[in-house]
Amino acid sequence: MSNTRTDHSEWNEHSERRELARLLPPPPHPEPSPSQLATRRDMLLAEFDRPRPFSALTTRWRGLVVVAAVASAAAITAVTLAPDTSSSQDPAPPATAASVELLDRIAKVAYGQPQSPAQDNQFTYLRTVAHTTTLSEAPDGTMAPTATTATTERWTAVDGSRAGLQRRDGADAKLPAVDHGSLYSPTYRLLSTLPTDPDALLKLVYADARPNHGSGSASTAGADHEAFITIGDLLRDSVLPPQVGSALYRAAARIPGVVAVDDAVDATGRRGVAVARVNDGRRFEWIFDRATLRLLGTRTVLVQDSVWGKAGDEVESTAVLAQGIVNTLGQATRVEAAESSH
Repeated sequence: MSNTRTDHSEWNEHSERRELARLLPPPPHPEPSPSQLATRRDMLLAEFDRPRPFSALTTRWRGLVVVAAVASAAAITAVTLAPDTSSSQDPAPPATAASVELLDRIAKVAYGQPQSPAQDNQFTYLRTVAHTTTLSEAPDGTMAPTATTATTERWTAVDGSRAGLQRRDGADAKLPAVDHGSLYSPTYRLLSTLPTDPDALLKLVYADARPNHGSGSASTAGADHEAFITIGDLLRDSVLPPQVGSALYRAAARIPGVVAVDDAVDATGRRGVAVARVNDGRRFEWIFDRATLRLLGTRTVLVQDSVWGKAGDEVESTAVLAQGIVNTLGQATRVEAAESSH
């Protein structure tokens, strides 16, 4: 991979660094896009031939749910769209210096978060608010985006050996035991076994991403973007041991194409700074509180006009309201995600 950095006026590094220096507090330590849909659907469904555990909390945020009429207006098919960036595109430049610096500072904060050891008879708890965009085909054949909102709580056994619980907008559903889990549906116990060395951890993430999304695969996302999405899902949808969370942030700083964003807003309106990666006309952001650098949530924003809307429109966002370890199903923790600074 070339180490030559390409200048992009949209992501001017000097401007990023200057803006981040203004927005962020001093570091704690001085270190250094109705027929086209049908065609696209048939092509992209091939990517999902590999069985993958379904996330009970929220659709993996690299996908957007499409509701399309097929055969008749009464027949509706839900399709998950994956990015269609061609693997033949030029390689992305290295992560920008501003994003590396920001992720380094976030990693230090994550490492210092207090957390008691989790016992196998306990549960991880996660509470989120999510906005999701769907496309619906009208009788005249036009496609219109519709936004839906859901508040979700999820309890998962620390070791995965017992059933969990999901509470979405007040409705409860039992979640099956997941045993050891995987990177796409991890248990806390699995997460606690991940490497805390960023290079080793990133190698593990790429080992899963490359066979299905790398060069020579049928994937349209690419291994780099899949790695970014996988790490983002782990950060947002999991309760992480502090050392692992810190290592994930440092690993993300090694992924090509990662940039810094000076202003982003989560699903509850909290504003912050973000690290992001652009793919298929969309920018995938991880949003952090300006003052505390704690994760507020994630969102997907259009960077070019498409059937989903105009450039700048948000198509998906999630706010993380609480994460923690609890003793029983139904028990909640206090709101742990910090209020944003304005």
